[in-house]
Amino acid sequence: MKTTHDDTTFTLTGEIWSATYPLEELPKWLRFYRARKARFPKAKGAYDPTVAALEGLAKELGIELSPSPPTD
Repeated sequence: MKTTHDDTTFTLTGEIWSATYPLEELPKWLRFYRARKARFPKAKGAYDPTVAALEGLAKELGIELSPSPPTD
């Protein structure tokens, strides 16, 4: 998973898809993918690259985020 950004948007690019969102939605999308990861453990890490890419982008941009939810 790859992330790129400009002054107002970020783009997630996977192997066969990409999507662009406003930067202010970064926390929302990270919460969404963290929730998918927690809710669907049988996905065996399918969401890990997306979560890692979004966390890396947030860190790069200095955006404070809430911690990941616990996984049981």
